[in-house]
Amino acid sequence: MADVAALAGVSHQTVSRVLNGSPNVRAQTRERVLAAIQKLDYRPNTAARALVTRRSQTLGVISFDTTLYGPSQMLYGIEQAARGAGYFITIASLRNHDARSVHEAVDRLRDQAVEGIAVIASRVSAMAALARQTATVPMVTVGPTDPGWLPGAGVDNEAGARTAVRYLLDQGHGTVHHVAGPDDWLEAKARRTGWRRALEDHERPVPESLPGDWSARSGYRAGLRLVDDPRVTAVFCANDHMALGVVRALHETGRRVPEDVSVVGFDDIPEAAFLTPPLTTVRQHFGELGRCGLELLLRRVQFPDPQAAGVDGAHQVAVVAPELIVRASSARPGR
Repeated sequence: MADVAALAGVSHQTVSRVLNGSPNVRAQTRERVLAAIQKLDYRPNTAARALVTRRSQTLGVISFDTTLYGPSQMLYGIEQAARGAGYFITIASLRNHDARSVHEAVDRLRDQAVEGIAVIASRVSAMAALARQTATVPMVTVGPTDPGWLPGAGVDNEAGARTAVRYLLDQGHGTVHHVAGPDDWLEAKARRTGWRRALEDHERPVPESLPGDWSARSGYRAGLRLVDDPRVTAVFCANDHMALGVVRALHETGRRVPEDVSVVGFDDIPEAAFLTPPLTTVRQHFGELGRCGLELLLRRVQFPDPQAAGVDGAHQVAVVAPELIVRASSARPGR
């Protein structure tokens, strides 16, 4: 900074004011300082600044299963929102969901002086481990919307599933079959609950749901079971990749989509609009989800007292509404 000041012909304090965006610097002086910064390729020492301000401008993210579309997009949404707020992100990606792994990840991020931690956790075991954490660093979840866990932001998975099933019933289908996600995922549980309640609300038969693991392969296996029942006219899948597998199974066995069977997914992956036929699905707004999660975390960072942060108790949840995207994979039965 002293070199920049000498080259620009200003004081050390003036360089500091320019770097901090102070309005109390004349335009010509600011331009000289910025030109000197560029010529010298000066970069502020963030470690030194953190020691002085006790602010690292860094947030931690603990993530699981980032090879899957939903968690990877949540991570991207958080990163984009953090960048817009002037924060850096450091990531701890975990393979295991046990309490020891979670505890070690929290400690590792705290060692890097993060100001807060966002956790992308969907499995019950991971959420239970997080709930037992005693670390003083502010922490929120992004993904689940269960108010019994930590504060956080999530998509209303149950509402999205109910909307999809109601849409199929309104199209004239007598009932809707379901290919579910893994039992230990909170999103899968919520989507299965929404599917069942929508059928019950309309006093329709509730078929036994078929198990899946989020993969197209598991959807394909479920689809092969569904084709054996000629009464199946509509299928709601807990994600788009399983819906893709179901469509493939129906196609191979001569059942047309949507003429014979309507298929609806969940997520709206980028490929959904380009499948054959284009997939009707429930869109999750991951950018908004990341923004809401980061906003909640920053409130807790800036105002450690929950009441000052505007947090209603310890378990505030910001809910992002999903959106049904109707495409050509769904229609009235026997169209």
